[in-house]
Amino acid sequence: MYTHSTTIRVRYSETDQMGYVYNGNYAQYYEVGRVEMLRSLGMTYQEMEKDGVMMPLLELNSKFIKPAFYDQELTIKTTVDEKPGIRIKFIYEIFNEENELINIGKTTLVFFDMEKKKPCLPPPAFVERMLRFF
Repeated sequence: MYTHSTTIRVRYSETDQMGYVYNGNYAQYYEVGRVEMLRSLGMTYQEMEKDGVMMPLLELNSKFIKPAFYDQELTIKTTVDEKPGIRIKFIYEIFNEENELINIGKTTLVFFDMEKKKPCLPPPAFVERMLRFF
C-alpha cells in the first residue's frame, strides 16, 4: 500500500452561491492528489505519455460528508491499496483545517497504450517504483 498527502487552498472560483466548494471540483482535487502522488514516486503523467502510455479515467465515486469553504487549506490523502495491473485504483480522503474528514473519493484509471489504442500493463519504471509497497 502506498499513501501520499498534499495540500491545496480553496480558491473563490471553486465555490458556489452557498459558499461551499462546488461538488464538481472534487474530481480536480483528486487529480491533484494523483499527480502529486506520482511526483512523490519520481514520475509524472508527462513522462508516461512520452513512453506511449495514457491513464484515462474509467470510474469516479465521491461521498460528501461536510462542505469545504473558500480559503480553507485542504489535505488530500491519496492511497493505492492494491497492486496496479492494467487498472489502478486510487482512494482519496480530504480533510479540512480542523483535520475533519469531509470527503471520500475513489477513481479507477486504465493504463492505455497510445499507439495500439488498447489497455496495457503499466510502464516498467512505474511497476518498479510501486513494487516496494506491495
